[in-house]
Amino acid sequence: MTGTGLRTVVIVPTYDERENIRTAVRNVLTALPDAHLLVVDDASPDGTGAIAEEISAADPRVHVLHRQTKNGLGGAYLAGFAWALEHDYDVVGEFDADGSHPASALPAMRTALAQDVSIGLVIGSRWVRGGRVIDWPKSRELLSRGGNAYARLALGLPVRDVTAGFRLYRTATLRRLALDSVVSRGYCFQVDLTVRVLATGGRIAEVPIEFRERQLGVSKMSRSIVLEAMWMVTVWGVARLLGGPGRALAARLRLPVADLPAHHEGRSPSGPAR
Repeated sequence: MTGTGLRTVVIVPTYDERENIRTAVRNVLTALPDAHLLVVDDASPDGTGAIAEEISAADPRVHVLHRQTKNGLGGAYLAGFAWALEHDYDVVGEFDADGSHPASALPAMRTALAQDVSIGLVIGSRWVRGGRVIDWPKSRELLSRGGNAYARLALGLPVRDVTAGFRLYRTATLRRLALDSVVSRGYCFQVDLTVRVLATGGRIAEVPIEFRERQLGVSKMSRSIVLEAMWMVTVWGVARLLGGPGRALAARLRLPVADLPAHHEGRSPSGPAR
């Protein structure tokens, strides 16, 4: 039991993060001392998994899940979600190991869940009032803002930072998302789950954060990940506009189509999501 009454685990997916994993674990558990943390390591060649095991041996709040292959961010989080649901947590978090997410925002994010049971997802948002990015070139900021704007427009979403990877889910919401049907693995995984939360009637809150570029290690972002996200958002958007015919076309092409309701409602803690 936690101070908010919400038993919490924060998932940290890793692949070659030996330079960052100790700091990430320390920051999360300093921000939420009553939480647990699950490292999901994709057989990192640099020994990140072994370091995580050392941390776990010294701290019972830290757990490690080893996967045999690198299967995308979405795959790592789905494995972590399954573990968290099996162990009956109330809240499941997503947190990058690279230092870009401010762990100091975790208490406010969890409080937002605790204060309103209708909220199924809280996003640490770069693009709501009070949020910002640091050390990003203008080109990357424009790419992120443009990608989020495109997803919001194509899918009719009331969320400013649809692609954000800093999140807290209520596990009762995760259980309603048909996670076994999620096939998105890269950048569009976050968009996919955002859509699913709204489609099942969950509300989404956004807490402003200060997002920093990683200082150590190599970014996992690639052109193929971005193109996958743009393609899938386009498919979902066309299906949403065409209704049944669009879904039928996607099915014939064997493309997944998120369950898009005709209308969404959501808000951030400071007011309606814009």
